[in-house]
Amino acid sequence: MTDYSNKKILILGAARQGLALARYLTNHGAVVTINDKRMSNELLEEQFSLVDLEVEWVLGAHYSSLLNDKDIVCLSGGIPLSLPIVREAQRRGIPLSNDTQIFLEAVPCRTIGITGSAGKTTTTTLVGRMAQEDFSKTEKKVWIGGNIGDPLLNYVDEMKKDDLAILEISSFQLDQMSISPDIAVVLNVTPNHLDRHETMEAYTAAKARILKNQKADDIAIVGRDDEGAWEMRNLSPGTLFTFGSKPLVKGESGSYPLSDYFYFRDDRMDVQLIASKSVQLRGSHNVQNVLAACTIAIVAGIPSQAMEAALKDFYGVEHRLELVRTWKGVSWYNDSIATAPERSMAAVRSFDEPVVLVLGGRDKNLPWNSLAELIRQRVDHVVLFGEAAQKIAATLGGHRQGERPYTISHCIGLKDAVEAAAKVAEKGDVVLLSPGGTSFDEFKDFAERGESFRKWVLELS
Repeated sequence: MTDYSNKKILILGAARQGLALARYLTNHGAVVTINDKRMSNELLEEQFSLVDLEVEWVLGAHYSSLLNDKDIVCLSGGIPLSLPIVREAQRRGIPLSNDTQIFLEAVPCRTIGITGSAGKTTTTTLVGRMAQEDFSKTEKKVWIGGNIGDPLLNYVDEMKKDDLAILEISSFQLDQMSISPDIAVVLNVTPNHLDRHETMEAYTAAKARILKNQKADDIAIVGRDDEGAWEMRNLSPGTLFTFGSKPLVKGESGSYPLSDYFYFRDDRMDVQLIASKSVQLRGSHNVQNVLAACTIAIVAGIPSQAMEAALKDFYGVEHRLELVRTWKGVSWYNDSIATAPERSMAAVRSFDEPVVLVLGGRDKNLPWNSLAELIRQRVDHVVLFGEAAQKIAATLGGHRQGERPYTISHCIGLKDAVEAAAKVAEKGDVVLLSPGGTSFDEFKDFAERGESFRKWVLELS
């Protein structure tokens, strides 16, 4: 649907995606109701942002009566399909949508959509930088957003045919979508968000929608080193490309590292892309992200010179293995984005130095066993904090004399954890905040947690 004139639309959730939907749909003639379980005094800023629009606000609870006479129900990212009002909408046959679906229906230019359990933001940011380098001497614009930054729906009316839109897309958004980007990317699929999706099967099914909804003339890109992504390689009707460190077999097209360079192979030839020394990012997982970004770039027509230029001064994005400071010979890293144990494992593997690991937050019903095993092999000290601390401690099984971790500290909140880490860290160590859990027990999101960590680390004296 692209004509919303006089359509009656219910938006569930007044987060940034819901607000973008309200503005776009109202400006395009829809009659919009925003419904959020929070009270009016908790949403003053959100309501003020739409004060110039005729929008109905219904707050305090999700009332099923709001579904009466509605043409569409739109979900913000935080709204699960299991919510009773959503299930009732499905029972009544009311179509579900969200900001990304409506954006893809309206966008006039080529689109790239990137999903995965880890690495989405780094890869999306890198592809954006590569495209901006390529477009720098033209009038064409690169638009970067989706699950990061502003929803691109805020800008779709400004976009031109020759522009390029690059979106990070979460499993929460994919859950309701029946349309896909022109280039759809699945980086990896490992356990994540099981507190929301409940089962790994449901989570995987959500990710798979980005490929299943493609058309025959679209392009699909999947990681061949990750089992979860690789199992999806035949889901798209479009042309398949892959990326990874494993060798390409005959007939496959994609990127791979060899000696000191990254290469791309298609059915015609092997092309040298970039020198591996161009990558400034720590960790083998970031090599995968760069390989993915280069694969996306080349199939999008971006030259290798633009790839090199984008990488030469790229040291990562905020809250992702971000070096905060070196103090008394100890390097403090902010990896607040690590909201699953799998991500914390990738972070730990990025360091050869002795590690003091700051771990905790809110559990997402994910297994901690593999991380616990890695901690016993690689981590000298563990500092636990937040709601998940007790569960992690039980999985670790406590301190064993003479074995890693040599100490296990328990803290209520992150500020106490910073102080505890400072007490055990020695010159040459790395203190790594890579929580493995979400931030919602203490902060509004991972960014606020990372900013607080940074602040408290810089205050150490």
